[in-house]
Amino acid sequence: MQDRVKYEYAIIRVVPKVEREEFFNVGVILFSKSKKYLQVKYHIDTNKLKAFSEELDVNFLEDYLKSWELICQGAPAGGAIGKLEISDRFRWLVASRSTIIQSSKPHPGLCNANPQEVLQDIFEKYVL
Repeated sequence: MQDRVKYEYAIIRVVPKVEREEFFNVGVILFSKSKKYLQVKYHIDTNKLKAFSEELDVNFLEDYLKSWELICQGAPAGGAIGKLEISDRFRWLVASRSTIIQSSKPHPGLCNANPQEVLQDIFEKYVL
């Protein structure tokens, strides 16, 4: 059991019309403090997006999610948030918000696999 590490993840969703509270999953963000790992993986299904809203621009959503990638990486282009400690960046990304892109509450887990594999498994299960 000692080789198992804790992780937390949240599902990223698009809420095209916030007032209607309808959403669909587009990605996953996974954080492991002990592995110093923070990564986001996403895919926007354009057909599903059009079914929810014809007005939303997929390029706008892609740019928004790319900024989440930069924050995860701690890249200078991630701005002030990207400069925070890895755990603070995760907490900021999964904070409750009323915007078009939101995340679920964080969920904990244990794994003895590489966090990248866990991210891929969760992504396939909840997004694809």
